[in-house]
Amino acid sequence: MDKNIKRIRENFPILKRQINESPLIYLDNAATTQIPVSVSKKIMDFDETYRANVHRGVHTLGMWATEYYESVREKVKNFIHAKSKKEIVFTSGCTDSLNLVAATYGEQNIQAGDEIVVSIMEHHSNLLPWQQLAIRKHAKLKFIELDSKQQLDLADAKNKITSKTKIVAVAQVSNALGCINPIKELAKLAHQNNAVIVVDGAQAVGHFDVDVQKLDADFYAFSGHKMFGPDGIGVLYGRKKLLEKMPPYRLGGEMIADVTREGAVWAPVPQKFEAGTPNIEGVIGLEGAIDFIECVGLNEIRQHEQYLIRYLLPRIQEITGIIVYGPKDASDRTSVISFNVHGIHPHDLATALDLEGIEVRAGHHCAQPLMKTLGVESTVRVSVAIYNSQEEMDKFLDILVQIKEFFQNGLR
Repeated sequence: MDKNIKRIRENFPILKRQINESPLIYLDNAATTQIPVSVSKKIMDFDETYRANVHRGVHTLGMWATEYYESVREKVKNFIHAKSKKEIVFTSGCTDSLNLVAATYGEQNIQAGDEIVVSIMEHHSNLLPWQQLAIRKHAKLKFIELDSKQQLDLADAKNKITSKTKIVAVAQVSNALGCINPIKELAKLAHQNNAVIVVDGAQAVGHFDVDVQKLDADFYAFSGHKMFGPDGIGVLYGRKKLLEKMPPYRLGGEMIADVTREGAVWAPVPQKFEAGTPNIEGVIGLEGAIDFIECVGLNEIRQHEQYLIRYLLPRIQEITGIIVYGPKDASDRTSVISFNVHGIHPHDLATALDLEGIEVRAGHHCAQPLMKTLGVESTVRVSVAIYNSQEEMDKFLDILVQIKEFFQNGLR
């Protein structure tokens, strides 16, 4: 094992566990990454040293906590290259961020006859809010289809995005196919038609450098738990001029400037969208996750994940009876490979792998329209992270072949 990867793995105690009396091989990173010790310790340090509510008390702990909390907003701003920390809204996750945009900007700006464009590969979190908005507003929902390589069809996007389009909502990376979508080109098409683009960045942030300004994204959403951070914390980036025009998503404490018997004046952005006590520990953990990523280096993370996918992808494709979905060239995808084995249900295959300590995802990956387009109900998904090794890929491949032969030939 590479010494650097071995050193990184030391930060993740869970990787020393055994599952079903076999060493844990964790290959479900697209669902949730593991948390390094540094993140856990940072959360514990906050609870033991700074714990207080934010934006409330004038006492010392309250001011310390608020200063710490707001410093993380600045760190997130720099991490995704936003213009201002006022463009960073803390949410409970990517799903919450996308629902926020649909329930505020969408409700304000979508009228009967308008069009909303999404891709057929969207996670339900970036489909259902727009689908239901279109139903409520009597608007039309249009889908960008896949091309012959099972990537987003840019030519189809040019036909689907028209002067009637008001919102384009697309994932930067597909959670099921692993392909990287041409966000800059889609943003250009959207803006040429006076539409905004909403980007689901859940599978991109933490895998390579994300610059929301270079992407020309109007909104960009992601979650902490997919980038070595804790559960229950997410980020919505939004252009300040758009956020300022949007109504609040939830009402309650700390999102107001003034309240009278007759009405209320909302606080400025981003506080307007952060009603109630926020997930302070989650925000602190998110800082720890960014620190970890920056310490390892986004370039090193990208290179290592690409190395593993370049190693794994052709070897899976060589196995008779296996169908791999998405781009066949590893350079066109990130850390995800979805596949099926002829004659074996994905859930059965995942269960058999689990018996050997190998944790993968099996199911429709919250992307049922995509599954229907591919002509399947579900797939097996392998997703790697910086702490995975080539030795683990070899073990996975060996066990995969053994399981395939067992299901096809039985015990001898």
